[in-house]
Parts: sequence; structure tokens; C-alpha cells
Amino acid sequence: MLVNNNTQAVSTVQQIKRPDMDPANAAASTLYSGALQAAQQSVTVPAAQKELDKASDRIDEAFAKTRVQLQATTAAPVASTDVAATGSTTSTARTEFNEYMSKTPAERIREQLLKEQGLTEEAVQAMPKEKQDAIAKEVAQRLKDQQEQQVAAKTTDPQAQAVKETLAAI
Repeated sequence: MLVNNNTQAVSTVQQIKRPDMDPANAAASTLYSGALQAAQQSVTVPAAQKELDKASDRIDEAFAKTRVQLQATTAAPVASTDVAATGSTTSTARTEFNEYMSKTPAERIREQLLKEQGLTEEAVQAMPKEKQDAIAKEVAQRLKDQQEQQVAAKTTDPQAQAVKETLAAI
């Protein structure tokens, strides 16, 4: 309560109205908390449940340790490959990729054809001229077919091609 002691002013009393200060709420809260504590103490957890909880905790701990170890082992090889990549030699995969990308489409098709037939460039060079010409004609035919397929794909559905180009640009 607040009281004004000023003689000129009328004495006013203000009461603070808060729901948690209500005596009925305070009594109910006390009874509820006491009943809740009594109920928690009276309920006993079976021994089997306690063992399951302990096992679950051990599993969680093992999982966390494994995760930390995996993160540590994956971080180490990345560092070693960075060192190798910055050195004078590049990785073989990168070299192979660069070599493949530097080839013309005809060279790629020829390489694929020779691989399908189980031949090497040296074996083709040792073949008679007629067989070499047959391989060259097959490469030319496949290259022509590939170009026709690309043109057909562009001309058949311009909207689909526009969507593909847009997605490729993304």
C-alpha cells in the first residue's frame, strides 16, 4: 500500500492488483507444488528403466566420440591433398580431366570407339589402311549422328530447350 502523508492532500491508498498476489492463487500454487513433489517422490522408476537410460547414455557418448574421430580423420586428408595440389605435381584425376576436356569431340568419339573394340592407337596404326579408313568412317558417322541429335533436340521443342539452357546457366 502506498500512503500519501501530505496534509493538504487527501490520504489515498492504492492497492496493487496482481494475479500472483491473490491469496487464493498463492494457496492453490502451494498445494499444487506440494502435491507434485509428493507424486514425483512416490513414483519409482523400475531398475530395468534405469539400466536402459544408462545404456542410452553410453550409446550417445560413443556416437559423439565416433563423430569427433571421423571429423578429425576427414580433416587430415584434406590438408594433405591441399599440400599435394599446391606442389609441382597435380592429382592424376585432375590431369586426366584436363586431358579429356582438351580433346575435340571427334577425338573423344574415336577414343570411345577404340575402347569399345578393345583397340589402342598403336594397334590401329599397325592395321592395314582399309581398316584404319573404316574406323575413321565410323568415327565420322558417330560424330554426324551426335550433331544431328543435338540439332534435333534444339528444333523439336524450343520451349524445352529454353528451359534446359536456363537451368544450365544456373
